[in-house]
Amino acid sequence: MTERFDVVIIGSGLGGGTVAHTLSTTAASILIIERGDFIPQEAENWSPHAVWGELRYRTTERWLDGRGKEFLPYTHYCVGGNSKFWGSVLYRLRREDFGELQHLGGISPAWPVTYETLAPYYDRAERLYSVHGEDGLDPTEPPREPFPYPPIEHQGRIAVVVERLRELGLHPSHLPLGLLRPGEPDGCILCDTCNSYPCKLRAKSDADVCGVSPAIEHDAVTLWTNSYAERLLTNGAGNKVIAAEVVRDGESVRVEASLFVVSCGAVNSAALLLRSASSAHKDGLANSSGLVGRNYMAHLATMLGGFMPPRHDTVFQKTVAINDYYLRGPDADYPLGQIQSQGRSNAVIAKAGGPPAARRVPAWAYNAWFARGVEWLAMSEDLPSPDNRVTLTSDGRIQLQWEALNAEAHRELVAVTRRLLRKAGFWYVLPISLGVVNTTHQCGTAVFGTDPTTSVLDTWCRSHDVDNLFVVDASFFPSSAAVNPGLTIVAQALRAADHIKDTHLRGR
Repeated sequence: MTERFDVVIIGSGLGGGTVAHTLSTTAASILIIERGDFIPQEAENWSPHAVWGELRYRTTERWLDGRGKEFLPYTHYCVGGNSKFWGSVLYRLRREDFGELQHLGGISPAWPVTYETLAPYYDRAERLYSVHGEDGLDPTEPPREPFPYPPIEHQGRIAVVVERLRELGLHPSHLPLGLLRPGEPDGCILCDTCNSYPCKLRAKSDADVCGVSPAIEHDAVTLWTNSYAERLLTNGAGNKVIAAEVVRDGESVRVEASLFVVSCGAVNSAALLLRSASSAHKDGLANSSGLVGRNYMAHLATMLGGFMPPRHDTVFQKTVAINDYYLRGPDADYPLGQIQSQGRSNAVIAKAGGPPAARRVPAWAYNAWFARGVEWLAMSEDLPSPDNRVTLTSDGRIQLQWEALNAEAHRELVAVTRRLLRKAGFWYVLPISLGVVNTTHQCGTAVFGTDPTTSVLDTWCRSHDVDNLFVVDASFFPSSAAVNPGLTIVAQALRAADHIKDTHLRGR
């Protein structure tokens, strides 16, 4: 069976969903291929037992780490991808992130584009994903237009902590949050199930709600769910993709198109390109540089729990960031990273996501702590290394070799955060380490650049080797920076989609 479209987009997350949304206004026939399905709106969306205890929505697929040991990645196959489960923090990279930066653990390379290149696309991305924030408070914030929506105000204990941080000479700022119509009858209710939960109200700015669902309202856009792209096929010269082999509801389908956009996430996009090896591309599709799958990065992240009696009733705690140490530490001339408040936790999450010892702590103890505490995230930049990579085993399984780089600077950030929160009034501050291979904020496996020998993609995210192949997700990142990658994926997806319209789809 063979189907034919003008554009095929593989993956419906931030990259694919945004590209589909942008191209939906053209006359081109577009197919979105998603290996999962829509997340149903149901009571379990907000159930810690369902989401964390039963892992109701997470993939059951097991990957291998560098030692060949199986692990369960934090990955969701569904319309909207992992953005359905994110905390919707939508940061711009700092201007300095686009240049070469010396870190304690090594060098963060420069990008082939500048902040000014992406700035107008950041503006559009914030409007498309309804970002709330306030400019002028963050000392590292690059030049920008005002946020399209006002900030989510700090509540209760968070507001008290923010004032104490200011008294300490710091510059706490509002987290830029993608939320839909907060406070309105059909909008976000600022609940405690944002981080890691799907939104039962569809009031969180994810790739499904903001990208895919509006796109498929157009007659020319088709969405296939429960459809897995096994490999891409090229012509004899190997310079054009002519078809994708897709398994749809258990049946094999050949899908032909003039243009292909791969947006499966940094790990799965690399895996698809590697699976698509042929006589013309013996080491994997678009891999003449040998860099497909290499330079995998994920942020160094530590969750910290701060205890401050008495009990408090602050429901939505995820509103504040501290970027004072983003470019240099208090006693060091090198970057440390970012600190964010997190959504309110509970015993189920702590037991499911913590180390083995965490499961032995009684639930009442956790609940007593969380009723009096605030969770914080300390996040540092990971650095690229060709040895950190995605490969395929002989039987086609994903193997992820990853060793965290820049770990000493991250330990310093954790120590600084603990001291800071103690000064801000928390009695105890305890770090929590998940102790697993990090698959959140994954990036870097098909880096973009101007030199085909040192990059996989050009600055529009088009393959150097294959004329009609784009890879639009966080695979293109040359560095990970130390802020959430989502908005940068969206901004570059808008930029790539505009380029596609002006070139491959001109006149459509």
